[in-house]
Amino acid sequence: MGLRILHAIITVNPAYGGPIEGIVQAAREHRRRGNSVEILTLDGQDERSLDHCEVICHPVGPGLGKYRYSPRLIPWLHANAPKYDLVIVNGIWNYTSFGVWRALRDSGVPYYVFTHGMLDPYFKQRYPLKHFKKMLYWPWADYRVLRDANAVFFTCEEERLLARQSFRPYRCNEHVVSYGTAGAVGNPETQRELFLSRFPHLRGKKNLLFLGRIHEKKGIDLTLRALAQCVQDTPQDQINDVQLIIAGPDEGEYAKLAKALCYELQLTERVTWTGMLDNELKWGAFLVSDAFVLNSHQENFGVSVAEALSAGLPTLITDKVNIWREIEQSGAGIVDKDDLAGAVRLLHRWLGASRREWADMRTRARQCFTSRFHIAQSTQSLLDALALYKETAPKRGLYAARW
Repeated sequence: MGLRILHAIITVNPAYGGPIEGIVQAAREHRRRGNSVEILTLDGQDERSLDHCEVICHPVGPGLGKYRYSPRLIPWLHANAPKYDLVIVNGIWNYTSFGVWRALRDSGVPYYVFTHGMLDPYFKQRYPLKHFKKMLYWPWADYRVLRDANAVFFTCEEERLLARQSFRPYRCNEHVVSYGTAGAVGNPETQRELFLSRFPHLRGKKNLLFLGRIHEKKGIDLTLRALAQCVQDTPQDQINDVQLIIAGPDEGEYAKLAKALCYELQLTERVTWTGMLDNELKWGAFLVSDAFVLNSHQENFGVSVAEALSAGLPTLITDKVNIWREIEQSGAGIVDKDDLAGAVRLLHRWLGASRREWADMRTRARQCFTSRFHIAQSTQSLLDALALYKETAPKRGLYAARW
């Protein structure tokens, strides 16, 4: 009989970011290996995303406020956690992680934590008031969550090192595991034509793609300003057909500001806002594009970066995307700083590359994905880590009353 795995996450709504997509894709790979995966979420029964999630979900919400406190979480875990071999917590700073700790710290059911970049010092620098509030919360809540976990998983060495810089005290069983995605699936020609039927003005253009949350940390403003500058200082034969595709949920306040900036920079004829894309349309966006751009100020892994590589799409990223070293070493993209000068250099190098150079980079992008970020490799890496830490849980009773 295979492993019975329970993932705990704040929500299964994909608009909140990549972790839920990672869980779903990993669940498919686990099923192929004879393991089972289910999800515990703080969503309420009326969350629409539950109907579309292919993994068995147990909603115990709706959680209250931003912290998503739910009085049903701990009783559910007390009643059901023994049915599983282990629990994996996805993310911190919400009641999911603290509730799992409260329910399982003395239960004998092992639990593990993916922080998903939430200990990155970027947030300390960018949001000092929020960081101060978290400092007050840290010693009696999430510090204990990490300290008492069988292991805390980081998706690359960069994330592990950065996580040590944000809070004190800090102690946990750190372990770096591979993280990945299943990559491009389906019929490429069908997907390409489906996307172009929705956005026919992009046919035959030199398309630059951003796909993800429309959030200030993603540096969309840098991408827009860099494009505007390149329109002014790049030969017309290089820039004339360039179009920027921005794909992601675009109803929030930052999206409104970004669209206003787009208008101010006179880029409305060059930028297509598609809204959120999934399934065939999402892959179609990758397939009609010539490069993927992410001028992010903080990115723990970047599932969309790995997806772009799987579609043979070179990536233009900053050195704040934590897998930048792997991309650079593989020659699968171009890396620069997360400022306007860096964003401009990325575009200039892209625009100035020859067809042969870009074809070679496409080949290396696919090779980078297969060797580093395929879901089969990341699943095996996780299973190896689970086996390693199965019998090495911290002595919770000893630590429970002290730091």
